[in-house]
Amino acid sequence: MQLRPKYLLVAAAVALLLWFVFDALTQPGPQDLAGGFTEVALYRNENNTGPVQRIYAVTVADTARWAEMEQYGEYMPYTKYGNTKVYFFAAARSAPRQLQPGSEPFAPKFRTNCLAVYEKDLLSNVSFKRRPFRQP
Repeated sequence: MQLRPKYLLVAAAVALLLWFVFDALTQPGPQDLAGGFTEVALYRNENNTGPVQRIYAVTVADTARWAEMEQYGEYMPYTKYGNTKVYFFAAARSAPRQLQPGSEPFAPKFRTNCLAVYEKDLLSNVSFKRRPFRQP
């Protein structure tokens, strides 16, 4: 019995489709990181025609995981010519529950609790600063 080329092509297409779906569903994400990350606040501007600005406040159970904090920032959505900022706070201390745009995205009382800030700016430049509000 000879297999027809049509059946071989269909079988190859189905196998390829299954591989694509499996690969898409097994991609790593922020939920896979150890450290107990919890998003507590989000701001996203409503301007869809200009730069999209996203600001996140995230609590961290394990405050010594600097590399994972930076990796968490890498997993956050980013729009070309937009700006994404992620502020990290210790889970044991208070963190903002509301954010607003501008240079001060949360109340000044939370500045001392901020562990780090991750930013990806308009030109896709990435910065990660530990203790960004610490007094010199």
